[in-house]
Amino acid sequence: MTSPSQPPQSPAGFDAPADAALAPPPGCPAHALGPDGLRRLYGPEADADLAGVYEKLRAEYGPVAPALIHEDVPMWAVLGHSENLQMVSTTSLFNRDSRNWTAVRDGTAGPTHPLAPVFTWQPMCAMEEGAEHLRLRSPVTAAVETVQHRELRRSINRATQEIINRFSERGRCEVVSEFAEHLPMMVMLELLGAPEAYSERIVQATRDLLKGGESAIACNEYLMGILMDLAVRRRAAPLEEDFTSTLIASPSGLTDDEVAQTLRLILIATYEGSANLIANVLRVVLTDPRFRARLNGGQMTVPEAVEQSLWDEPPFSANVGYFAKADTELGGQRIRAGDGLIFGIQPGNADPRVRPEPGAHMMGNRSHLAFGGGPHECPGQDIGRAVAEIGVDAFLMRLPDAELEVAESELRWVSTIMGRHLVELPVDFTPRPPQDVKTQPGQLPSQRPDWKITSGLPSTSPPATPRSATPPSVTTPVAAPAPPVAPEPVVQPPRPSARPHRQEPAGGGVWQRFLRWWRGE
Repeated sequence: MTSPSQPPQSPAGFDAPADAALAPPPGCPAHALGPDGLRRLYGPEADADLAGVYEKLRAEYGPVAPALIHEDVPMWAVLGHSENLQMVSTTSLFNRDSRNWTAVRDGTAGPTHPLAPVFTWQPMCAMEEGAEHLRLRSPVTAAVETVQHRELRRSINRATQEIINRFSERGRCEVVSEFAEHLPMMVMLELLGAPEAYSERIVQATRDLLKGGESAIACNEYLMGILMDLAVRRRAAPLEEDFTSTLIASPSGLTDDEVAQTLRLILIATYEGSANLIANVLRVVLTDPRFRARLNGGQMTVPEAVEQSLWDEPPFSANVGYFAKADTELGGQRIRAGDGLIFGIQPGNADPRVRPEPGAHMMGNRSHLAFGGGPHECPGQDIGRAVAEIGVDAFLMRLPDAELEVAESELRWVSTIMGRHLVELPVDFTPRPPQDVKTQPGQLPSQRPDWKITSGLPSTSPPATPRSATPPSVTTPVAAPAPPVAPEPVVQPPRPSARPHRQEPAGGGVWQRFLRWWRGE
């Protein structure tokens, strides 16, 4: 924290650190410090380890720290868990309307700023407040409530099987581009009512749109053209319990443009969040033996694994941003009206007041910031969870012997202030024939017909009889399931492997025995 006695003031009004006089010259490219010794949240050091930069800021300033975004525009980085929740929930002091931001009003953060597509105000529920926010958000909430969980699970499973069929006979795949980025798009377009729009082109356009750059505008126009056409068609011929039709029929009276903009927000947020989440969970399963052992041994379910990833590697690490409507104080810092603040999702999840031990397991705890909070908390978070949970579960069931094809150290990442994204995750596995897309993953004719994917969504079917009166926990290990009594199905002999170090125990290995027990064989 800065000293309250005679704090040196930066031109931006931030309190500079005590050693600011020792800082390198402003703009020095060899350092991560900018004017007045403030740390940059962009550049080589931030790109390599932004989480480490956040921890340096936490050590220097506490839960709210002054920092610089691109072009050395000052913003407050909110690092504390409770401070982030206070900011997103106190609408009388903070909102998401960047027209209140001093840097926008004076042109410091103008329309050519690298992050302008992120913070520029638009007439949509994510940036509105009060009555207008309610008018734009209530149709989304109503549309989400029309989603049938059972049908959603079936849709995700069908999409998963269809995508895996494309590479199952090949014996290898690149998980990020061939699976994680395709599954959310296929599911969401079906959910929104435009399954015919799914193609490699729309996946690539959405990727390029999120990356920014010269092609972003054209990609946005292509995506908006598809969604505007959907809005016009549904207004002319609405369907019962259809997501887009529900938006249109809302008493809020959304225009076609507002419907299309809302669909764009939902599609991109769910696509990007779910794709990153799927890739992150599968990477940890493939690279962390302890994590995989907990999953294989029944001490962790797939939904719990997804929730752990939302703590450790949230799909979006920050949101730029929130803006102060009046002079106030947050985390011991003086916040002036017009200041910009970064909603720190990843640093908030890592707050030592919430997680005294970095990387600690958070089994059963959903208080992470991955889906935001306050009036702008993600209304479709259960849909995103379902896509990730069922997708990961089905992938592991269908390809249980998948292994990373390269050393973990060779994996590459792309980092921005908004998130950290895995570039590639190449895996190989025993080649398998295509599977009926209506069949549950890995299900054989001899298996129980009522086998279900381990989704965390509520089900309309009667609850299954619990295996134990005491649920598994971190402190109470669960014993490995007893070997099945029923005859085991015939399995394919193991394929020759270039990795001689991988040896399977008798009986097909813990993972195979777990799968057979899980399926009720």
